[in-house]
Amino acid sequence: MRKNISKSHFTSYLILIIIGFIMIFPMIYLVLGAFKSNQEILSNASIIPQKLSLDGFVNGWTSTGGNTFLTYLLNTMKLVLPTVLFTMISSTLVAYGFARFNFFGKKQLFILLISTLMLPNAVLLVPRYLIFRNFNWLDTYMPFIIPAAFATFPFFVFMMVQFIRSIPTELDEAAQIDGCNSFMILWRIILPVCKPALFSVGIFQFVWTWNDFFNALIYISSVDKFTIQLALRMTLDIASQTNWNQIMAMSLISILPPIILFFTAQKYFVEGISTSGLKG
Repeated sequence: MRKNISKSHFTSYLILIIIGFIMIFPMIYLVLGAFKSNQEILSNASIIPQKLSLDGFVNGWTSTGGNTFLTYLLNTMKLVLPTVLFTMISSTLVAYGFARFNFFGKKQLFILLISTLMLPNAVLLVPRYLIFRNFNWLDTYMPFIIPAAFATFPFFVFMMVQFIRSIPTELDEAAQIDGCNSFMILWRIILPVCKPALFSVGIFQFVWTWNDFFNALIYISSVDKFTIQLALRMTLDIASQTNWNQIMAMSLISILPPIILFFTAQKYFVEGISTSGLKG
């Protein structure tokens, strides 16, 4: 019996290891390829570098559309950080209203909000573009930042609503007895408890916005305002020969911020995804 169990466990672990290796193989190839020369990438199929080279990092950092790669990293930060901050604030405020207040049309408005999750992005592309053009927001970061300030991401609102609803209303009532108004209840009672959910919202939005290529391509046209996604794509167009080592090196640098953020806030992220509100 024990032998059968050990064999089944061994088989399960072996399958999981193989699947895991297949899933992370592109990442391994990216990391090792960043330390190869371009000639070795094109001529040698081995994933292990025969000779470590930093040319991809040096040349990739300084030869991207007339700007250093630092310019595009800073541009991405200018776009991502306000978007994440406003998303967390607006989603929490709207979710607090739906979860704790009763008002006319609350159910219908919430259904309308959630129904926007069903709309594909392609349907909204043209109307959004025309609106942002009329506001003179094209070739700026406003199409990303301003909508985030008005809770236009229903997934995050729904997530926060579910989390806040799981917090006992007795805490609100006790705070009201102590003289707290609605804003003070949100600040002193709801937000501290919602820390895991807020971290989850922030990480999701950071990663999604950081990796967003399509919307940046639509709304941003000046090279000096390009994000790292557009900069990486531009390196394929400006050179007669594609320097894959430079692309891999800069791609490796570009994925470091989301990875660092995730592992830094992993505890809160997992708690926010796996639990809702208070335990016990």
